Order: sequence, then C-alpha cells, then structure tokens
Amino acid sequence: MSYTPMGDLGQHGLFDITRTLLQQADLAGVSEALTRLAKQSALADRAAIILWQPGNHRARYYASAQPGAPIEYEDETYLAYGPVRRLLSRPDALYCSHDEFSEAWPQLAESGLYDPFAQYCLLPLAAEGRIFGGCEFIRNDARPWTEKEFQRLHTLAQIVAVVTEQIQSRVSNNVDYDLLCHERDNFRILVAITNAVLSRLDIDELVSEVAKEIHHYFCIDAISIVLRSNHKGKLNIYSSHYLDENEPVHDQSVVDEAGTLSERVFKSKEMLLLKLHEGDALAPYERMLFNMWGNQLQTLCLLPLMSGDKMLGVLKLAQCDEKVFNTANLKLLRQIAERVSIALDNALAYQEIHRLKERLVDENLALTEQLNNVDSEFGEIIGRSEAMYSVLKQVEMVAQSDSTVLILGETGTGKELIARAIHNLSGRNGRRMVKMNCAAMPAGLLESDLFGHERGAFTGASAQRIGRFELADKSSLFLDEVGDMPLELQPKLLRVLQEQEFERLGSNKLIQTDVRLIAATNRDLKKMVTDREFRSDLYYRLNVFPIHLPPLRERPDDIPLLVKAFTTKIARRLGRQIDSIPAETLRTLSRMEWPGNVRELENVIERAVLLTRGSVLQLSLPEISIESDTPELAAEKPLDGEDEAQQILRVLKETNGVVAGPKGAAQRLGLKRTTLLSRMKRLGIDKDMLV
Repeated sequence: MSYTPMGDLGQHGLFDITRTLLQQADLAGVSEALTRLAKQSALADRAAIILWQPGNHRARYYASAQPGAPIEYEDETYLAYGPVRRLLSRPDALYCSHDEFSEAWPQLAESGLYDPFAQYCLLPLAAEGRIFGGCEFIRNDARPWTEKEFQRLHTLAQIVAVVTEQIQSRVSNNVDYDLLCHERDNFRILVAITNAVLSRLDIDELVSEVAKEIHHYFCIDAISIVLRSNHKGKLNIYSSHYLDENEPVHDQSVVDEAGTLSERVFKSKEMLLLKLHEGDALAPYERMLFNMWGNQLQTLCLLPLMSGDKMLGVLKLAQCDEKVFNTANLKLLRQIAERVSIALDNALAYQEIHRLKERLVDENLALTEQLNNVDSEFGEIIGRSEAMYSVLKQVEMVAQSDSTVLILGETGTGKELIARAIHNLSGRNGRRMVKMNCAAMPAGLLESDLFGHERGAFTGASAQRIGRFELADKSSLFLDEVGDMPLELQPKLLRVLQEQEFERLGSNKLIQTDVRLIAATNRDLKKMVTDREFRSDLYYRLNVFPIHLPPLRERPDDIPLLVKAFTTKIARRLGRQIDSIPAETLRTLSRMEWPGNVRELENVIERAVLLTRGSVLQLSLPEISIESDTPELAAEKPLDGEDEAQQILRVLKETNGVVAGPKGAAQRLGLKRTTLLSRMKRLGIDKDMLV
C-alpha cells in the first residue's frame, strides 16, 4: 500500500476535512460529506462506507443517493460476501471496472445498491492493525485514477477510518462530554504529529521532528528510533534527549543488537513496557540513560514500527515518571507509532531511491566508456537528448506489435539502426531481420530480389531464386529508401502488405508469408504522392506508425557521446591507442551542421584517428568550417538561352562536381544541397560523369 503526506489534499486542508467529517451525526452523514469532498476534489463521483460485523458475519452499507437521502443497508449474503469479504482476506486496495465487478459479484451488482459506473475502488478501514471495513470510491466515467489520485484516496481512507472509529465509539458507548473532549484532543494530537512527520524524508530530520512532537504532548524526555544496520548484528540508534528544554541533544550511535531490549521487540513484533533499575543487566543505551538522569528508576516503552508484516524499526521512549505511560496514552502512542511507521517507510524508500540514483549515474558513466564493446554498426543506439528519447519511446511502444513502421529521416541518421532495434525488441527476434536497399538495386532486378523468380522466368534466370519476402517469413523485412521504388512495382508491394501473399516471377503459385515490414526513406513521401511519384494507397499503408528520426544538428547533446564511442571503436579496429579527446574538439564538433549526419561524423572521426599521432585525438577539418569566412554567394542567374539543366551542368563542371560546402554547386545556385540533388535526379544529371 502506498501513502502520501496527509497535507497533500488540494484545496481541502486536512483539518477542514477532518472537522467536516467529525461534525456529522452518524455514518450516513459521513458518507454524504465524503461524497461531497470527493466530488469537489474530482477524485470520485460517489463514496460509501462498508463496515464488517465479525460477531454475526454481517456487513452494513452507508451511502447517499443525493443530498438528504441517506442509504443504509445490512445483510449477511450479497453485501457480506461482496468486495468487503475479499478485503478482509487480502488487505490491500481493490480496484476494478464495472464489468469486472459484475462478473465477480453479479447478485450484488443487480441488488439496486449500485447505479451503473465505470471505475470502482475499495480501500481498507483499519485501526490498531485490524481491518473493520472498507471505504468505497466510484467514478462514473472510464478515466482511471492516477497514482497521485490513488495516494489521495488512501489519505482520505485513513481519515475516514479514524472518524468512523470515533463515531462508532461515540454512538455505541454513549460516552460523556469529557471523554469526547479527550478523544477530540487526542485526535488533534494525532493529526498534528502526522502532519509534522509524514513530509520528512531525511532520517535525522524525521527523528528530530518525532521527538519534538512527542516531548511537547507527552513530556517524554528520551525518544529514539532504532533501525537495523547494514552490518549484520548491529543497530543504528537515532536519539533526542531533552536535558535542556530549549537545547535538546541529538545523537546517533551504533550498538550490538544482541542482548538489547530492541532485539526482543524485533523478534516479538509486540510492544514492550517495563521498568529498569540501576542493578539490572543493561545495554549501552539504557546505561547511558541512568548516567544521564542520575541513576533514577527508568520506565521504558518500546513500540514496533511496522510496514505490513515487515519490521522497520523500534520507537523507544524513556521517562522517569511511570505515570506518563497510562492506558490512554499508550493507546494514542500506538496510533502515533503507526503514523511514524508510514513516515519511516517513506524516508527509507527515499533513501534507497537516492542510493540507486547515485549508483545509476555511476553505472551510466561506466557504460558510456564501454559503448563500443558491442559489435554492431554503431555499438548501440547512442543518445540522451530529448529528441532521441522521444524516438526510443516510440520504438519501445511499437516494437511488440506487428504494425508497419515507416522511419523518416535524412541520409546518415541511423534509420537502419532504429529498424534493427524494433526487430530486436519484437517477438520476431528469434529470426534474423532481412534488409534491402531499394535505391541500390537496379529497377529491373528489384522485383526479382523482393519476390524471387523461377528458373527460366527471364533471360539469365538459370536457377530458382528465393526472394526477400520469402526469406523474411516469421521475421521482419527492412526496406531502406522505399521512396526510390519504381512506380510499376509499388502495386505488387501493396498487395503483399495487404494480403500477405505473392507470386514468384515466372510462377502463378501463391506463396503465403508472415512478414513485419519496416520501411525507411529520406524523401518526402507526402510530396511525392502529390507529384504522382509515389502511390497514395501504398503511402497510407506504409504510414501506419511513422517515426521521425532527428538529424544530428537537432541533437547536439549527443555529439560528444557519439564522438567518444566512434573514437573508441575505430581506434580499436585500427590498432591505435587514443586515451583522450580535447574538450575544444568536442565543442567544435557539436557546433557543426553535419549535413551527412551520424555517418558523416563517423567518417570524420575515422579520418581524425588515422591522422592522430599520439594518444590525444587530433581533429583536422580543412574542408569543413562552422562559419564561412567568405561572404555568401548570390544565386547565379542562368545565361541567356540557358535552361535549368544546362545551368546545373555548367556550375557542376566549374565546381569539379562538388555539390555541398561553401564552394559547392548548391551554394552558387542558391539552393539547398538536398534540393539540388533532387533536381539532378529528375533531370538525369550524374555529377560523377562530369569529373
């Protein structure tokens, strides 16, 4: 069961809620007030209280259909064997939908007590370790409770448990006014101490606050919390002693557990109340008390601090006046110990989380140094930027499904690496992922490579060939640069995606295949559809789950990690020993635009490793500059009578076929590199033929 500080209740302060509930005359009024508070806090639409009567195995139900219309119901059948019976056997929160509720308790669902609802939550009502009922919260809409809302519901249930216990006691015993005032005061003490301690996450602060409150309300001068140490057989004792009212002494010590009073409580899990004389066999802590208080008779009360069945520690109280530990005070101190247990559980959990967080930071630093120990294209996906974190979350979400994934991104961003990650995280990772680059394959052979062919299907087909779709059966097929697939082949790809069947070239036999397709492209498929360069129906079939892979310039935080990983991997491959990378080098690389993205960065690092003499990476980038030293060239105007193709050919010849960079053809033409390449492809211009 999780808890939250009891002050975290939105606009309703703890005292206002408690006062509102305690002012009710009976439990029907409490349930009506509780419903009103739950609605105001947007926690629930209805609330009710169910009490268990162990003597006759009956259950009583208190609710309010509408203001002024209370509902009280009692039986030993449907309600008694409903959710409250399960709560008694399994004392944790019960949460279910309306369908699950109706399936588990069909007769109760049809009894008329419950109007249609969407979400149901039942939390235990407990006092002194005994569950005596449950607190119901119901939502009419399907919106599930968040973790924070669950914590607030737990807090409300704790208050209702105390209020219910108070009202039951008041009604059943007909207590007089003085006793009511006394209980009210005790409750105020309980609330005050609860508020004071539940927000303390540091053990020292928690002990100091517990000691201050207990000393203030009970005049107890020695207060300690005893915890088991990480060292076997040792106890950590956090103590506060009020020798001086204004300057308490805070102390922390480590003692042997054997022979101590705390050891007895740890074993029995029961409260221990006793008197100690100077001549008794004393453990170090008790001996210190006698020395501190001049060998006076000591009365000690040791209360177990429990979280469920687990012993967290011991609350140890000592005082010379034995009247402090009367029956009424002991009952209240037990309740206080329960609240201190919750606070201690929170503090220990926070302490563990902090320890694990520090350990994670250390492990992350160590793993960063070892990123390239894994044999794969980039070692593994490297990136801690927000952009890459978003990509990896999408990969995690889609991997376990069989949905088609379309990876979009510029050349060199690592689209194949993302495809491999999707495959490795999927249920198909038992078989190897099949991949194919649609741009690297001649159009005439692409169909045969994808779907296979029979012997004699065309000239040169001297043997049967298995296609990629057949090879990828029960696995994943990665089609890289799918935007370069010829138009005439796209309908056949669409068919195999829709029907999961195809025919080899030269055969009319249908072949069934179970393939999960992962496609990738650096082209704007939406614009290609508009330009009728790509089929719209295939585009929508591929675009089921698009993942946009950011270019390297949009995640500069990842560049230092990539540089270190590439340097280690390449240096190992080339037999070089490079121990460090200058910070200025990392800053320089992080400021670059990297039109070729991760692939370009890796090539630059490989060149740097080759040129490095010594153990410190030496970066030499004569052809790359962060800011151009020359003024930006104006876009060239075409010469008289010169069309677009002629102009591009002329500028390419003048730049010796260089497209990108400050002296490249794209700069002179006033175009982006990708725009120029696209136009060259459309016009059939091959720059390699010009050089």
